[in-house]
Amino acid sequence: MTPWTRLELAHVVIRVAALDRMVGFYRDVLGLEVVQRQDALGLVHLRAGSTRVDLLWIGGRLCRGGLAPDHARPNLDRLCLAVSPWDRAGHGAGGEAPPLFLTDPEGNGVEIRPA
Repeated sequence: MTPWTRLELAHVVIRVAALDRMVGFYRDVLGLEVVQRQDALGLVHLRAGSTRVDLLWIGGRLCRGGLAPDHARPNLDRLCLAVSPWDRAGHGAGGEAPPLFLTDPEGNGVEIRPA
């Protein structure tokens, strides 16, 4: 049994080779709203209802390992779950502690953060 009473999908992060092309697809084809661009980091946040889709450019500062999107590797960087109550290392439910990063048994990233 998990220690939290609330669990929801917070965001999904996708590694991309062509950031502007991917922003155009998610915005113009799928109808997501661009809510923030952080060009210095190579990161664009889009809104999909109450969930966020983050596009992470493989040439940017935040892309872990510089792994290029291809058909042989998953391009999903991580799945983020928002949980409550949040009590990481005694920091309480206020959400002040940094998120917790895990890896599932098949190597997929999982981020847990306060709801």
